[in-house]
Amino acid sequence: MLEQLAINSNTYHGFSLEDAVKGASQAGFTRIELAAVKDHTPHVLPEMSPTERNDIKQLLMDYGMKCVGIGAHSNVMREEGVENLFKSIDLAVEFDCKYIITATGDAHGDTDVIEDEQLLAANLKPIIERCEKFNKTLVFETHGNNYPTGTSLKKLARSLNNRVKINYDTANVIFYGNILPYDDLEASVAYVEFMHLKDKLGVYNEWNFPAIGDGELDFHRIFGTLKKFNFKGPISVEVEFTPSGPANLEEVNDSVKRSFSYLSKIIG
Repeated sequence: MLEQLAINSNTYHGFSLEDAVKGASQAGFTRIELAAVKDHTPHVLPEMSPTERNDIKQLLMDYGMKCVGIGAHSNVMREEGVENLFKSIDLAVEFDCKYIITATGDAHGDTDVIEDEQLLAANLKPIIERCEKFNKTLVFETHGNNYPTGTSLKKLARSLNNRVKINYDTANVIFYGNILPYDDLEASVAYVEFMHLKDKLGVYNEWNFPAIGDGELDFHRIFGTLKKFNFKGPISVEVEFTPSGPANLEEVNDSVKRSFSYLSKIIG
């Protein structure tokens, strides 16, 4: 499963995409999920010029890095969020990747309550249709106030006639859902096509996401489930540190390198 690993460029929040690509490549990664969140980690955006997008494609080519997904987190209960996600599909086309990753609410501080799933379905309809037109898959992350677990997203996917899939974040289910990922992943893995592999320290609602292997999650058990169900999708490694963030770029690179080294030992 080592070939399924990717780096989530959001790990390099606050640093450039070049920093992310270079650091991840030196750690051993050959695949990347490009963060496309305007007000958080804008490594690639729909409004970038053709020249800017071509520069990114050249950067990836220079380091032998393949894009596996566009992390275009958007609040799809708001008009501007729907529009942003719709436009981000073009990025997946241009960077030749299959997956568009989002949640239903804001990328951070998602406290909105979705009371009408019919409205959610109506908002998603043009996005899903455009994804299908270009053979892209929309995956919803275990995230936020409304769909914090794989089980809850499985219900959403079923209500949308299985036209969307799950991006399973192994630490978000703890932070947002106050459950461990093991049984929940097994219950929903048939609907999972993308993973955010994230470790966790501290109490459930503490923002503390260290390098993979430095936290409390049992990744042997998680990968056991993935192997049991023959999971073939991207496994995007994400380190989000603590609220104070990393001290410098060297700390990020070290965390990425140690994450890859740890995963190489347990799944290689």
